[in-house]
Amino acid sequence: MTESFTPGAGPTRGDALVDQAFRILRDEILRHELLPGSRLSVPEVARRLNISRSPAREAITRIAFDGLADFVPHKGAIVASIGAEDLVHIYQLREVLEGLAGRIAAEQIDDAGLSELENILEAHTVAVRTGDVETHMELDARFHRVIRESSDNSRLIESLNRLQGQVRLAMATTHLLGGGMEKALSEHRTIIDSLKSGDPGEAEKVSRNHIERLRHNLETAARSETKETEKMNE
Repeated sequence: MTESFTPGAGPTRGDALVDQAFRILRDEILRHELLPGSRLSVPEVARRLNISRSPAREAITRIAFDGLADFVPHKGAIVASIGAEDLVHIYQLREVLEGLAGRIAAEQIDDAGLSELENILEAHTVAVRTGDVETHMELDARFHRVIRESSDNSRLIESLNRLQGQVRLAMATTHLLGGGMEKALSEHRTIIDSLKSGDPGEAEKVSRNHIERLRHNLETAARSETKETEKMNE
């Protein structure tokens, strides 16, 4: 359900309005309430969220900066569509950055962070056992978010947050994601163990291996999808 602003309630500063509008639009896109190809009209966003055009325009610009929208000549901003090749490229970058996050987290994560990862893994186990794909995806994202936030590196956190948003958007535009839940669960267990050991090199290696496997799966699926498309066009 779309949120809106109430005049006179809450923060009134321009940057606060931009932040809130950005979060609402981002959530709508990632929940697939705004589908790929949907137009992000400044007047419409301003009207719908009960704000002026200036913060609406800035919020849309931030959405585009995060890779969730594209600016198209004569059309303005539209919700982006993440294709198979784009998704593979995203995972190539994730492989490096998630590895770095694991390396740093191995040196900095505290008991509270490790406990949170264990709790996520426990809930994740239930989701996998019951075949709950949606919860699996949500817990997978939470797991990696805890690790990157434990790095206390704002640039790294921001970069991975942006990539994770693009991955979630891709769920609405490609059938290449999904599957391998049991394997992901096992790899998350290995990552937690590496963080507990405090070995940065090992934590980086297993974190990279985890994303690398997913990337290889995506590449294989993308090639298969391309071949099927070529056959249909023959």
